[in-house]
Amino acid sequence: MENNETRSRNFIEMEIDKDLAEGRYDTVCTRFPPEPNGYLHIGHAKSILLNYGLAQEYNGTFHMRFDDTNPTKEKEEFVESIKEDIKWLGADWKDHLYFASDYFDQMYEAAVKLIKKGKAYCSDLTAEQIREYRGTLTEPGKEDPNSKRSVEENLQIFQDMKDGKYEDGTMVLRARIDMSSPNINMRDPILYRVAHMTHHNTGDKWCVYPMYDFAHPIEDAIEGITHSICTLEFEDHRPLYDWVVREVGFEKPPRQIEFAKMYLTNVVTGKRYIKKLVEDGIVDGWDDPRLVSIAALRRRGFTPESIKKFVELCGVSKANSSVDYAMLEYCIREDLKTTRSRVMAILDPVKLVIDNYPEGEMEYLEVPNNLENESLGSRTVPFGRELYIDREDFMEEPPKKYFRLFPGNEVRLMNAYFVTCTGYEKDEDGKVTVIHCTYDPASRGGNSPDGRKVKGTIHWVAADTAVDAEIRLYENIVDEEKGVYNEDGSLNLNPNSLTVLQGCKVEPSLADVKPYDSFQFVRQGFFCADCKDCTPDHLVFNRIVSLKSSYKLPKQN
Repeated sequence: MENNETRSRNFIEMEIDKDLAEGRYDTVCTRFPPEPNGYLHIGHAKSILLNYGLAQEYNGTFHMRFDDTNPTKEKEEFVESIKEDIKWLGADWKDHLYFASDYFDQMYEAAVKLIKKGKAYCSDLTAEQIREYRGTLTEPGKEDPNSKRSVEENLQIFQDMKDGKYEDGTMVLRARIDMSSPNINMRDPILYRVAHMTHHNTGDKWCVYPMYDFAHPIEDAIEGITHSICTLEFEDHRPLYDWVVREVGFEKPPRQIEFAKMYLTNVVTGKRYIKKLVEDGIVDGWDDPRLVSIAALRRRGFTPESIKKFVELCGVSKANSSVDYAMLEYCIREDLKTTRSRVMAILDPVKLVIDNYPEGEMEYLEVPNNLENESLGSRTVPFGRELYIDREDFMEEPPKKYFRLFPGNEVRLMNAYFVTCTGYEKDEDGKVTVIHCTYDPASRGGNSPDGRKVKGTIHWVAADTAVDAEIRLYENIVDEEKGVYNEDGSLNLNPNSLTVLQGCKVEPSLADVKPYDSFQFVRQGFFCADCKDCTPDHLVFNRIVSLKSSYKLPKQN
């Protein structure tokens, strides 16, 4: 296969190149096979984009398949959320949407075939006995007494299992391989178990369900998957994968290739932990913006492009490693800084009155949406006698090198006028409630005709047209200084992971925002209209990321 790209080929691409050159396969077909037992997280994004990207690169086919072989944990909610996540990332499965449960009949027949070949047997050992018989990493296992059953007896028992004559946990079907194998996965693994559960797709048709390690290679083989790309924890399962497709008798069986997972520092990805956070009401769902599920990242305001860039920077390797969360933040900043409008929002408002500005008058200033991207155009921003500014932009007695507003000091109101502070008012508790100033009418646009300079520039919103908003500031859900987990295995939660600011003031241009609309709030960061709680009558914005970070992108080899 010709390739004119200058970038180096990752090891998976080199293996696929070799397979195609040697005629092992004449096309490439990949898949993403999640279990619908929770929401996908940032680590899954790597697998989705890798598998989809390989199919695109080789002009092949990409399959979306749900490995729904365990009805005890699966829900339709998870199926729909996963489909939405994958579409959002841009992975298009076209007409290739499948479910493992679509193949339950073929899996059952495959199991019968193994029994007839003497390669599988039914066992009534308890789960504890099976673990005991399996042995350890240093000691071989011992034969299951049930392994001596005849083919006829095994066929009848397996039929009875299917017909519901056995209770849950009383009988399993095991592969007959090698109880002395150094690979524990090959010591007569369980292929089928009894589970009287209603399945989200097949209802009550089945009361026996295949185990993942048996079902997965069959699904791949039936669909004509050429390269089963999975993470490193399945490396020890590869001999069993190959055994299943070989013994069942598939021609041109799929080839499993493993790559390293993407571990992100100081985040929670474990489904058990997230489920508890949801159930305990610590977060408001699997898509809470403090999490790193794909739905949560989307709700917070991350873009598909930023996640693709992140996955690309992480690369594909065989060695496990951790990635700093700051790299993900770097990617979203890089994506948004030239593609989003920069607007003014006041998070902690205090009123500013320009005493020499004409009462009742309102003017409209032309303001560029993004100085780094002229194609975003401009907007008109109302300006009047009374404004809101951020409380931190005024001090009664400032320290040295404080260049914002204080009595006697002149500053620039962004894109508007020079103003000089002349005084302020306080309430009975000593809190500043109003700041007074005068303006220079000749400085319209933020430039003085006499060439005088000011060191401070502050943003503002006109009081008469300001729109109220709720703004949510997010930090990591776990305490980064103390680590993710406590000694007892519980999560080390950050009590300041969410700060909700009410009564914030934003430009009227934001009054008609739609879910997921995102902006740069001047000097504050990048923000996104919350997809669940933001309404025309109650604006809610999530902070996606702050403006700056000390993070430096590692040099790429």
